Amino acid sequence: MTYEFLQVHRSEGVGWLEYRRLPRNAFNWAMLREVPAALDDLLAADDVRVVVFASAIEGYFSTGADLKTFQAMTPEDIGSWVETCHALVRQMRAAQKPLLAAIQGTAVGGGLEIVLHCDVRFAADDARFGQPEVNIGFIPPVGGTQALARLLGRPRALRFLYEGDLVSAQEALAIGLVDLVVPAGALRARATEYASALARKPAGTLAAIRRCVTAGLADSFEAGLQIELEAAVELARSPNFAEGVNAFLEKRKPQWT
Repeated sequence: MTYEFLQVHRSEGVGWLEYRRLPRNAFNWAMLREVPAALDDLLAADDVRVVVFASAIEGYFSTGADLKTFQAMTPEDIGSWVETCHALVRQMRAAQKPLLAAIQGTAVGGGLEIVLHCDVRFAADDARFGQPEVNIGFIPPVGGTQALARLLGRPRALRFLYEGDLVSAQEALAIGLVDLVVPAGALRARATEYASALARKPAGTLAAIRRCVTAGLADSFEAGLQIELEAAVELARSPNFAEGVNAFLEKRKPQWT
């Protein structure tokens, strides 16, 4: 499938979903609708084990919503926009494959919010991050208020949202907004290396880990333990579990199915 505002490709078990709407990857309706469609394609593909969100435009990851699009909307239209964004958030949280982000350039607004729902975020050392919605009298509508509170903690999330300022990659790392900062020229190689390593691990186990952590955090501790129990029993029925145990005891590399 081809997309107007995305560049989607696959290589060695890794699917890349790259924003490509000149000049700054600002989202209009068409681009917003393309992202879940492209993500669905990658999640359904047998030859994709890991998905990476990135940008095909130098200097910009995404500047969030195109405000010219917002300018033409009614409050009801805004409600539909937010519902579409929330559907994407739910899709990402329910994904059975690891989701990574390779962030270069400016990542603000909804562009940053989307990757808050990824598992690991790599940032170029010259990247900049922010949620400036307060400066236009709005809030982050892509699950950002909820994701930031969980990632940063309530006090730090409130300050980040209240102030609406841009922060550097190093500041983002210090507060927990990103997980790794690498030289800009090495960003794609480092993300590819990590994604490829994950792609070689048993897919069912990665899916179970993601489900236990994501669903468990959204519920009580006891409910999380039940999710963990169910996942452990399910994995124990998989031939990969027996293969992993045997390979370890026989001091050889496992052959995953």
